[in-house]
Amino acid sequence: MKRLLFCLLLLASCACFAQQKGRITFVGDAGAAQMVEKHIELNTRVKTIAGYRVQIASFSGVNSKTSAFNLRDRFMLDHPGVQAYIVFDEPNFKVKVGDFRTRLEAYAFLQQIKDVYKGYLVRDNIYPEPPQQVEYAPDDEVSGDE
Repeated sequence: MKRLLFCLLLLASCACFAQQKGRITFVGDAGAAQMVEKHIELNTRVKTIAGYRVQIASFSGVNSKTSAFNLRDRFMLDHPGVQAYIVFDEPNFKVKVGDFRTRLEAYAFLQQIKDVYKGYLVRDNIYPEPPQQVEYAPDDEVSGDE
């Protein structure tokens, strides 16, 4: 009997919470609320998404930084429409290219450059291109139904 009463009380309280529709009330430490707000703010400023890049080199040792920058510059001359990045992952300078949303796109690009640049696919945070704006038929002009 007590279990049945407890279950009914639990169901009634869940129904009350379900009726609030999207409103979340944070009850607890003020510091935790500030951390949640900071997390939301940081997520709105970050402009990257998960994706893929092609890593074409990794240099370490003497003159590794110079070698990485030279390779990046040469790549950007060969492929002006593709971004190239240098990442310092101690003790290596890695040269990564492209901003690909899918593994298939990255693999297709790797096949295009594999004769000159030996590389492999890596998961990375990428900078996606903004979506292209499609221009629809203008609202104020006369349509072609003459």
